[in-house]
Amino acid sequence: MRRARKSINQINVVPYIDVMLVLLVIFMITAPLVNPGQIDLPSVGSKLTSAPLPLRIEIAKGGRMTLNDTLAKVEIRDIGTSELVAELKSRQGSSPRPVVIAADGSTRYQDVISLIDLLQQNGVQRVGLLAQTKAK
Repeated sequence: MRRARKSINQINVVPYIDVMLVLLVIFMITAPLVNPGQIDLPSVGSKLTSAPLPLRIEIAKGGRMTLNDTLAKVEIRDIGTSELVAELKSRQGSSPRPVVIAADGSTRYQDVISLIDLLQQNGVQRVGLLAQTKAK
């Protein structure tokens, strides 16, 4: 005579409670021993420095380039690539000013990328693209 086995349809949670209590004790013991990192926050009265004005390269239709230096109030039109690189390196000096490229909508993407590549190969630092939002 065999008894029919009953399926166990309850979960024994006692082992889970034991594990949870052990983890709780471990965290309670180790939490005061952990040394939090120190963050140096700026003071309220500190003077903020503004970013230097960027040198702006404009590429018009047909590939004509213009260099604008708003700090020195200088604009050089129809400048070639070799003159542009020399002028940028002399204007950047020891502290590199950012350079932004503003290209006309009809300018080929490849022309802009090759200009960025040329500038980076010649040591001109901090080169970026200038984007304008559409007027509504």
